Amino acid sequence: MTTSMYEAAAGVQVFGYVLILVAGLACVAGLIWAFRLGAKVREREPAPPRPDEQPRVPPSGPVREVQEMREPDEVPRAADGDERLTPHHFGNVGSKRAEDQSRPRWSPGSSGSFGGGGGGRT
Repeated sequence: MTTSMYEAAAGVQVFGYVLILVAGLACVAGLIWAFRLGAKVREREPAPPRPDEQPRVPPSGPVREVQEMREPDEVPRAADGDERLTPHHFGNVGSKRAEDQSRPRWSPGSSGSFGGGGGGRT
């Protein structure tokens, strides 16, 4: 091999190193740009609420969950066969409070569920 081959091989290797260095600098520049963009966006956002602006428990006390039995609400019928029902005729809830609020229980002797391992009804 001649020295010109060594110089050519070294030149290709140096080009690879320079290419990696340029790619690294581009990544760093991109990260700096993204950080500055994020800082500008955060400056435009409203400040977090102060302690006196936080939600408070109502004077009547905490709101509790209500458990009740529901049953389907009847679909209204059009008064005339030509009248077309639109969504505002139906209301916003498809169920209503049931008259009987007793919860159904399992029948005695039932297994409780499909594949529950019980003896089932006998």
